[in-house]
Amino acid sequence: MKATEKLILKNKEHKFVCVGLDTDLKKIPEHLLNYNNPILEFNRRIIEATEQYAAAYKINFAFYEVLGKKGFELIEETLKLIPGDVLTIADAKRGDIGNTSEMYAKSVYEHFGFDSVTLNPYMGMDSLQPFLNYSEKLNFVLTLTSNPGSSDFERQVLNDGSYLYQKIIYSISNRNAEKNCGIVFGATNLEEIKSNISSFSDLTVLLPGVGAQGGSFEEVLKVFQTHNRENFVVNISRGLLYLSDKEDFAQRTEQEIKLLNQLANRIFSVT
Repeated sequence: MKATEKLILKNKEHKFVCVGLDTDLKKIPEHLLNYNNPILEFNRRIIEATEQYAAAYKINFAFYEVLGKKGFELIEETLKLIPGDVLTIADAKRGDIGNTSEMYAKSVYEHFGFDSVTLNPYMGMDSLQPFLNYSEKLNFVLTLTSNPGSSDFERQVLNDGSYLYQKIIYSISNRNAEKNCGIVFGATNLEEIKSNISSFSDLTVLLPGVGAQGGSFEEVLKVFQTHNRENFVVNISRGLLYLSDKEDFAQRTEQEIKLLNQLANRIFSVT
């Protein structure tokens, strides 16, 4: 099954939550530290609690690479826990040129077996092409991100009066013949989502920034519903993972994602 097809099927069920597995050993419940592999045990319980409600899982490489060899093993073991019909996203923000980019693409798609990846476009389209060559996969290219520093470069005004991030959207849309392209657009940029959503075309949209960063899940859903779009997913990490530091942490996460799905069902059931 193509990566886009996995997400489309979940979206048709009004499932739009991506569970961000930014697992931090310093933040997981203390009782899990008694396990041989606390992070994997935490991930296992979170996945078991959310797998029937999640549209995707996003593994942020930084939280695993910092652990060295063990971290890469954790990525592999965590992927084994995720059901095959749920989209997996490698949040690695890759982007380089020539053979380097080819090796990154092989690592993410052939070694680890992810369905999708986040990419940095600032070295040009040739840095993205090795990833785009995987027609069954899905490539999320950074456009307007949710961090305050996005204005440093992404909002720079070009000679034609458009913003740099808008140029990226336009360029990626023109390379989407295989329907394997997407964009990353910060959920904190609600007004920009409203004013640019018509330019998203058939690009799949990954929206980080809900929860701890201040983005509103409800408001994002309303914008996409108003424009009759369903090919998107909203990432929530800290707002799902760390709702409790007690034995009930996975139960609390399950309760929260169920509430989010109920909200999405109400919004997208409006005729």
